Amino acid sequence: MRQATAKDFALSIARLVFFAAALLFLAVRPAFAAKGEKAAKKIKIGFILSTLQEERYQKDQRFFLEEAKALGFEPVLVSAENNPQTQTAKVENLLSMGVDALIIQPVNSQAAANLVRLAHQDKVPVVAYDRLIADAPVDFYVTQDSFQVGVLQAEAAVKATGGKGNYVLLLGQAGHSVANEITRGLKAVLAKHPGVKIVVERSHDNWSSSLAMATVENALTRHKNAIDAVLANNSGMAQGAVQALAEQGLAGKVFVAGADADLAAIKNIVAGKQSLEVLKDIAPLAKTSAQVAYKLATGQKPVPTGTVASGRYQVPVIATPVYPIDKSNVEERIFKTGFHDKAAVIGGAGK
Repeated sequence: MRQATAKDFALSIARLVFFAAALLFLAVRPAFAAKGEKAAKKIKIGFILSTLQEERYQKDQRFFLEEAKALGFEPVLVSAENNPQTQTAKVENLLSMGVDALIIQPVNSQAAANLVRLAHQDKVPVVAYDRLIADAPVDFYVTQDSFQVGVLQAEAAVKATGGKGNYVLLLGQAGHSVANEITRGLKAVLAKHPGVKIVVERSHDNWSSSLAMATVENALTRHKNAIDAVLANNSGMAQGAVQALAEQGLAGKVFVAGADADLAAIKNIVAGKQSLEVLKDIAPLAKTSAQVAYKLATGQKPVPTGTVASGRYQVPVIATPVYPIDKSNVEERIFKTGFHDKAAVIGGAGK
């Protein structure tokens, strides 16, 4: 029998070392895998809209999803159905799902402050979308320049009426930050024209088109059809105004302005029934909110265009631009940009 040599002994030691290393690798492999899985975990961002009942919010969803795909995060979209209690329940559900950031369009700006508190308890940053959450330490606010919406509407109305006449202001939900800002813009301009008389100024629950229609009908009755301009905080209420005016044969004779550039409003402009819409372009709003939320979720710092006061807090904000739309630029701003299909508008114009 051959005696073991020093070479054999060294080979045995090498084998033992190899097997020990292999065993060690197998032992620690699950830990490394778990760490790798955690590192590769996809960022999840919840986006809760106040409603999907209005036409424009289908666009908000679509553009947000496009940007989520481009950035590579997992989007979770829900609607609060215009109900503050439903919104609270759905925010709680999103937090239980482990979202890394929340984008909230508040149903009620005051009540939504509690939603920020709930999110921050879970160390989840909050982006207020379109509407400011009142008196809350929101991490960021992405909105459109609502004040400028009112300015554009009022300036066009003053020009059309010669700076005088009876005006009806159709406001959105009472206490709503966007409605407040649009109305502030309206009054900032109208206050400079003493010949303008605001004969009706009324808020409307859920920005209701039918309630706005009733408001204009009552105004026409009370003032014997002597209404010169109707300025509405959104497209739906402008549509209600046009319907009320049409019943009196006044559609196209009274200046009417809305905002959001819904399909029905653009049809009315092309048909000569409505004077002005303010385009609050949805793509930059939805995509910017996605970008901001993603940066917050990944520990980055979005760059604001300014700050806005939210009660005791100063909130960083990005405000996207708005544009006036009338017959003169509907081709350029609406059809060529793809905001609405030309065939869909022209095919229904005047109907």
